Amino acid sequence: MSFLIIRYSEIALKGKNRHWFEKILVENIKKKLKEKISVDFTIERISGRIFLSITSLKNEEKEKINQILQNIFGITNFSWVEKASLDIENISYQCWKLIKRKRFNTFRITTQRSNKKFFLTSEKINQQVGAFIFQKIIEKGKKPQVRLKNPDLECFIEINDKNSFVYLQKIKGIKGLPVGSSGKALALLSGGIDSPVASYYALKRGVHTDYIHFHALPYTKPDSIQKVIQLAKILSKFQNQNKLFLFPLGKIQKYIAENSPEKFRLLLYRRLMHRITSQIAREKKYLALYTGESVGQVASQTLENLAVTNQASDLIMLRPLIGMDKEEIIKIAQKIGTYEISILPHEDLCSRFVPKHPATKAHLKTIQNIENKLNLQDLIQESLDKVEIKTFN
Repeated sequence: MSFLIIRYSEIALKGKNRHWFEKILVENIKKKLKEKISVDFTIERISGRIFLSITSLKNEEKEKINQILQNIFGITNFSWVEKASLDIENISYQCWKLIKRKRFNTFRITTQRSNKKFFLTSEKINQQVGAFIFQKIIEKGKKPQVRLKNPDLECFIEINDKNSFVYLQKIKGIKGLPVGSSGKALALLSGGIDSPVASYYALKRGVHTDYIHFHALPYTKPDSIQKVIQLAKILSKFQNQNKLFLFPLGKIQKYIAENSPEKFRLLLYRRLMHRITSQIAREKKYLALYTGESVGQVASQTLENLAVTNQASDLIMLRPLIGMDKEEIIKIAQKIGTYEISILPHEDLCSRFVPKHPATKAHLKTIQNIENKLNLQDLIQESLDKVEIKTFN
């Protein structure tokens, strides 16, 4: 039998709602493990922790579990632990069992005691277990040294009401809130660098995120669609099941290009995408829209143009990258594994019909007057009927 303790931090600050957040985190862990590995396990909440008991675990399965847990939002860190009784001698023995094959010159014992009825304080436990380890090392003919700051090896002890646990390592998680605890949103996902990072930040705040991609087939090659499918698959590791809506905008885009002033086309495209996304979001009960826009990064992202674009949607428009520069965004894309896919060359929707000199400071009245002259409703409905939906686990 193998044991895991999973810890969280932000959830612990949720007061009376804490139990609800814990329940969602437990369900997310349970679903992801059942999808990705074939092991028998039980999961329960104990003393501000989540405790996993796993039977017949192989080394390669252990590594898979590590990878899965490191991508579940809400987890601060986790540890593979040895279970001990509430007996100080047994605790000392289990610590020695973990330590004895390790190579080190300095060590420390660190105890966390949620069970305040335990007969020894944390400091006394550290002293007694430390003395036991010290003596065992001397018996092996070595000269150990206790060091409280930056030791070569640290052995952790946690004591709760029923058991104690000992371990040597805390594996970092990605923190945040459990996905699904903050409602659901629809993110505009292009084949570029920014939008997958924006989606990642939505997920980090507990928002279950599905995606919509606007493509220009048959006027472009299907490369952008394949890229977005790959990006959606990568993002799926952070949540349980997500959808990708593939919307054919090429015919509408061509119509706009033929019937509107060139310099305003980009804004007209973006407003239309936001309007369509809002329509789908309302029908599917999404609460907000996410985009990867950042102030001043391209012509359509000046404050004036963002204001014009914003007016096209009556839903909350969230832009988590709004104050980031490209270098910051790239670092996150590299971290989450989307960067290498995003930089693959492709002919996207905007580049197919993009104007050479787009307007940077458009006025809403001007754009609305152009839109009023366009007959788009039938084209939009025709495209809505052709939307494809792909699902990822």
